[in-house]
Amino acid sequence: MSNFEQERQLLEALALNDGLVIEGIYRDNYPMVQAFILNNNGNSDEARDIFQEAMIVIYEKAVSGSLELNCLLKTYIYSVCRRLWLKRLQQLNRYTNLIENVEETVAVEEDLEIHEKNNADFVIMENAMGKIGEPCKSLLDAYYIQKKNMQEIAVDFGYTNADNAKTQKYKCLIRLKKLFFAQYKNGQ
Repeated sequence: MSNFEQERQLLEALALNDGLVIEGIYRDNYPMVQAFILNNNGNSDEARDIFQEAMIVIYEKAVSGSLELNCLLKTYIYSVCRRLWLKRLQQLNRYTNLIENVEETVAVEEDLEIHEKNNADFVIMENAMGKIGEPCKSLLDAYYIQKKNMQEIAVDFGYTNADNAKTQKYKCLIRLKKLFFAQYKNGQ
């Protein structure tokens, strides 16, 4: 099941007022929103208010069927909360020394488009990684995720030396790029 399919199901459950789903959305997203607000001239009470306000907006849109989610729900929640908070700061005149006009500086729609594009690219990359096979998947994971050096990879994967491991990593990257761009072109 794709990430976007899971997100669509979350919205359907939210529209049905599923308590477990609502708790899960709070648990998974509130800390991110709270951190944003605390780091931007706010306090815990204001973070709860903004998050609640955003959840009401999202819930009402989910119930009415007017919410077309083209990104991860987490991204959407963050964007809504960010916009609400920046407007609140402007209303409270606590944002005056940072920016003059929130609407001119913060184009949430543009941010959302960028997040949507990045999320779509990550889904394509995830699919490409799933198709690349072994040992490429493990080798790329060891280098880029686990941050192992070529000597460690050579030992772990049984290559004669670091140069051979580096050559294999390069071949795997070329293969991954081909898979990614083949899917990317089909998705456009």
